[in-house]
Amino acid sequence: MLGTTNDLTITVTDEDFEARVLRSELPVLVDFWATWCPPCHQLAPVLAALASEYAGRVTFATLDVDANQQTTIQYGVRGMPTMLLFRAGEPVGGTVGAQPKSRLKAQLDAWLET
Repeated sequence: MLGTTNDLTITVTDEDFEARVLRSELPVLVDFWATWCPPCHQLAPVLAALASEYAGRVTFATLDVDANQQTTIQYGVRGMPTMLLFRAGEPVGGTVGAQPKSRLKAQLDAWLET
């Protein structure tokens, strides 16, 4: 995630999004980010910490919107950072903008319960 070393996150692209996100057995939280986005850089350590807390229950993924415009357009991502949670191949929740860890954790828990 934006230079944050974390073995618990994966990088996805237009080419492997279907296989790694939509077909995943676990829910996948995708962070749509851009290198030019300061809030994306602020959020990276928060997502890395959450990836550690949810290890084995949720896969955390990043997708560079500039390099992967097909997927970005397909899911209507316009603001960065955008986080979408996918379960069984469908988006079940999402948020835009840098959020504090406590708020993201509460949102993630709510999305996982639905």
